[in-house]
Amino acid sequence: MIKKNGNGAHALAGIVLSAFLCAPSAVAAGKPLPIKSVTQGNINAMAGARLVVRYRDDAAPSATKLGTVNNAAARAKLVQSAATRSAAAQPLVASYVRKLGVKADLVRLSRTLTPAEMSKLVAEVAADKSVLYVTVDRKMYPIGGPALPLAAVKPKAKTFSVPSDPYYAEYQWHLFNEVGGINAPAAWDIATGAGVVVAVLDTGVLTNHPDLSDNLLPGYDFITDSFVSRRPTNDRVPGALDQGDWTVEANECYEGSTVHDSSWHGSHVAGTVAEMTNNSVGMAGVAFNAKVLPVRVLGRCGGYTSDIADAITWASGGTVAGVPANATPAKVINMSLGGGGACDTLTQDAINGAVSRGVTVVVAAGNSAANSANFSPASCANVITVGANGIKGGRAVYSNYGAVVDISAPGGGVIDSTVPAEQYVWQAGYDGLTTPTSGSYTYAGMAGTSMASPHVAGVVALVQSAAPTALSPAQVETLLKRTARAFPVAIPSSTPIGVGIVNAKKALDKALEPPGSGPVATPLINKIDVTGLTGAGSSEELYSFEAATGSVLSFMTLGGNGDVSIYVSFESEPTTTAYDFKSTRPGNSETVRITAPKAGNYYVKLVGVSSYSGVTLVARQ
Repeated sequence: MIKKNGNGAHALAGIVLSAFLCAPSAVAAGKPLPIKSVTQGNINAMAGARLVVRYRDDAAPSATKLGTVNNAAARAKLVQSAATRSAAAQPLVASYVRKLGVKADLVRLSRTLTPAEMSKLVAEVAADKSVLYVTVDRKMYPIGGPALPLAAVKPKAKTFSVPSDPYYAEYQWHLFNEVGGINAPAAWDIATGAGVVVAVLDTGVLTNHPDLSDNLLPGYDFITDSFVSRRPTNDRVPGALDQGDWTVEANECYEGSTVHDSSWHGSHVAGTVAEMTNNSVGMAGVAFNAKVLPVRVLGRCGGYTSDIADAITWASGGTVAGVPANATPAKVINMSLGGGGACDTLTQDAINGAVSRGVTVVVAAGNSAANSANFSPASCANVITVGANGIKGGRAVYSNYGAVVDISAPGGGVIDSTVPAEQYVWQAGYDGLTTPTSGSYTYAGMAGTSMASPHVAGVVALVQSAAPTALSPAQVETLLKRTARAFPVAIPSSTPIGVGIVNAKKALDKALEPPGSGPVATPLINKIDVTGLTGAGSSEELYSFEAATGSVLSFMTLGGNGDVSIYVSFESEPTTTAYDFKSTRPGNSETVRITAPKAGNYYVKLVGVSSYSGVTLVARQ
């Protein structure tokens, strides 16, 4: 068990544990032609060497010898693993590292453990009644895709009058394309993100990139492992220069990892959020008058969740010991990173703290073509989880999916087009293979949910810069979902990627509507089931559906237990006494069929006649 010693630190007495870490989900940026399909991430089981332990606020130190042991040698003797008593085994020593921003302690183990050993250790520590939670300090990785340097493709003549950036019209379909893009140009007539800070937690940035530098705040490097950071010490330092994340040996990061060049992932992500625009240079960003706060949490072989959690706390205006207060707290945090396993308590703690400070947290769904419920931070609560679509508006083949995915945004997808410019998301890049002094500034195309997430973060910045009063994170999520554009192609119910594609212009229009101009409702997407609905008797949940004319419209509930009814009205919120249509049969099988629907919003109210659970709601037209 972990006990407090006389110095307020903690030691580990007992056995051992298992952690499951995720391999990088895609290849690094800067790869030359030929273009290959997106490399999908896989999960590798590895043992961890660091634990995060949070004690209950009212827990007193346990009354054991450890309470008075300050001598390192004596402490080491006490924490030898009972599972490693063979003569050949190395003793397990646990040393206190630091206090995290969420009040948890980071503990370093003296050696790497097998998965079985780590599982035992975590279970034993968690059994201590003074422990609120214990988690492995897992590694997270950039969620990017294969990249194509701009220099490999000859740009065509500019065909759009705005913005003035020369590569915008040819390459940046993801901003303006009517099928797969986010409708940014129309939004720029309303807002450009001025006054909003967006924190990008990533590999850092190329601070002198000529199409980024003016929109970058100083930032901070939170990596506390010199191997990962490629800095001389384990200290955190001001600034967020991307030192490069290249590797030189196979298996350097985890069993099965390959040699790769530096990705410059953070600069590409930052470019999507706020690349300098209308400057007759390069490309455009979504919220080009916002400021990016770069926070470096990823380096060689990824980055630790303990560093990421502290970065979330600091970026959102919280306090982290040993780091100066953040003079420019973010209103939005983007994390285009992830790893295998459901959301851990440490990451959730940090996210909850950020949300309590009014910060919207946007995360990538992941690139493993798997259920996002099995990835972190994609499966965390209180975040906007973003899936990826291609230029044709369908799910990108690599994109994770599932009920935890809230909305989609352009991530690129090579199967959607044979034109290189349409296969990727294009932003600031670098052609150096290793260090930030090994090449030249350029632009690059990448594909992945890493690229989708900052589109949404940028739209949040646009909304917050224009809204009469700041919106809460929950209000932001509801707004984006209500205004999302329906997918132009059918998304299989087995692989959902949210309610639709983020729509910058409609989000701004809704944010600027006078109060009370329309009911707040969760949007329904045609033929996409909303599953697992639960409610109490007399409870009410409101949904909306944007209908077209010319085909029959149906709303149905099915499955589950209990008793629900449906009430439907056109362009107004229905009640149990005022409605246009209803279905109130006993049980959960309800159907409202509208043979000649009008074009516009239908509002659907699900009312609990008695408590219900496991109900599915679907709109079909």
